[in-house]
Amino acid sequence: MVKEKITRSSGNIFADLGLPDADELDTKVRLASALNAIILRKGMKQAEVGSALGINQPKVSALMHYKLEGFSIERLMHFLVALNQDVEITVKAKPRSRSARIIVQAA
Repeated sequence: MVKEKITRSSGNIFADLGLPDADELDTKVRLASALNAIILRKGMKQAEVGSALGINQPKVSALMHYKLEGFSIERLMHFLVALNQDVEITVKAKPRSRSARIIVQAA
């Protein structure tokens, strides 16, 4: 029997993969996930989403399929506001025991 080495995730898959913009990518995915959850919960069609966000249907499709290259973090936050969501940003000192990080949590 071959023993496989298991490595615990850091919580950011992009950092685990060694990607250079890991924090930004993780933040975008978490924001897009929150957007998609709201869209699904409200039962919105892509045309409705596009109208609410001021983007065309192909961009809505890209967003819903996590193709986020053309979306900035700021733009994704504005989309959440357009869907009547509050977006809170908290800045606080980090503990000495770890490096600084960005965390996005959907309520």
